[in-house]
Amino acid sequence: MSKPVLWVTRQLTAPVMERAKRDYQVLEHLDDRVLGAQELIAASQQADAMLVCHSEIFNAEVVAQLDPRLKIIANHSVGVDHCDLSALGQRGICVTNTPDVLSDATAEIAILLLLGAARRAYEGDSMVRTGAWQHWAPKMMNGIQVTGKRLGIVGMGRVGQVVAKRGRGFDMEIHYHNRSRLPAELEQGAVFHPSIDSLLESVDMLSLNCPATPENLDLINAKTLAKMRAGSIIVNTARGALVDEDALIAALDSGHIAAAGLDCFKVEPGGNPEFAKRPQVFMLPHIGSSTHETRAAMGFRALDNLDAFFGGHEPGDKLV
Repeated sequence: MSKPVLWVTRQLTAPVMERAKRDYQVLEHLDDRVLGAQELIAASQQADAMLVCHSEIFNAEVVAQLDPRLKIIANHSVGVDHCDLSALGQRGICVTNTPDVLSDATAEIAILLLLGAARRAYEGDSMVRTGAWQHWAPKMMNGIQVTGKRLGIVGMGRVGQVVAKRGRGFDMEIHYHNRSRLPAELEQGAVFHPSIDSLLESVDMLSLNCPATPENLDLINAKTLAKMRAGSIIVNTARGALVDEDALIAALDSGHIAAAGLDCFKVEPGGNPEFAKRPQVFMLPHIGSSTHETRAAMGFRALDNLDAFFGGHEPGDKLV
């Protein structure tokens, strides 16, 4: 029996590619570039399955033109805001993602961003690199201490729960807003806020860990920022669509928001050049899951889903 044809749209880690080529007829782009709409449509004519990243956009227009040969899209990501799940479901195309395996790595980046923003890491690094560090003084580079602060988490899913666990290591008081309250064994003493406004008014630092669903677009905007305590810090390791960037810039310029740590932006790649003008913003290029261990685990999870599908079973991470 011939192996299913699998389009792997990006160059994944070596162990993942080796397994994929062992079990599937793999088509790939060796230059590792993002496939555009017409290329995705053309690829669907050649493959039974596609293993894609969040950079490949499957909106309703693209989905309507996919070839009937394509039966499954296995995402190498947790977030699937790049996929129109409703349109894909109507076409009978199975969609999977890779939950669980990137929670630790993403939470590490959330804490890195929190510490970097609070302790002025960008400014300090620049001082040393440029030779501007000429003396020491009691008021030099004073930042905001993280230990003992109130940390608010928006989205207490897998990643949010790990962020909370790491925050407790700094003796932080954990508050959270979620669609529903967690059971006590998962809550671990965290304070639940049924409304986002209540959370924002109660915390010193905020971590965004929720999906970019339609109702969450620009969740952090001028109105919600105004409800936060003066001198608060915001960290985003979820999706750039959660933040009204113009509103955040205005809040940073006024000093109402003391600092921000950002791993994702409205426009990717590239980010927002206005943030780069502000030293109180500590930024990373969307590397929340970028560890050797996690990227391999994500690829294997995607392949597990493909194996289940072509083995006649429902994939464990099936979304539609």
